[in-house]
Amino acid sequence: MNPQDYSARIGYRPNARWYQRLNRLGVVLTRLGLAPRDAITLEVRGRTSGKPRRLPILRTPYQGDDYLISLSGESQWVRNVRAASGQATIRRRGTHRAHLEEIAPGDRAGIIAQYLRRGKQRGSPESAAKQARFYFGLDPDPSIDEIKAIVDYYPVFRIDYEL
Repeated sequence: MNPQDYSARIGYRPNARWYQRLNRLGVVLTRLGLAPRDAITLEVRGRTSGKPRRLPILRTPYQGDDYLISLSGESQWVRNVRAASGQATIRRRGTHRAHLEEIAPGDRAGIIAQYLRRGKQRGSPESAAKQARFYFGLDPDPSIDEIKAIVDYYPVFRIDYEL
């Protein structure tokens, strides 16, 4: 099965129904520490309901910090994080309060490139090529200029863990 296709150059790319169901399982597996090493559960308060919203997401370590990339663009979790002024909870074998700081588009390319490199480390070359194509609409080994051309469509947040 191919991954969810987020490669369209539009502001928001909604999740397919099957992907939403898979996310519920991902939250459980991540909380138990049974998901891939970079997987976490992001919990943020819903901007209209006020209820906690949880989703599994891959964090990307880059130059000493951890980042979250919204593959679906201006997604619900991105809107919720903005409405919550960046306040969130990160779960992975424990609970960590955090502040998510949005990164300016001009500073996103290196982080997205690192996400793609980590994809190669997490899986096979074939799965990494699928991630590049389906998530970003890129070739398996894109240049930094090719990545810079798409950064406006992928919000990125740095995780600042609270002590």
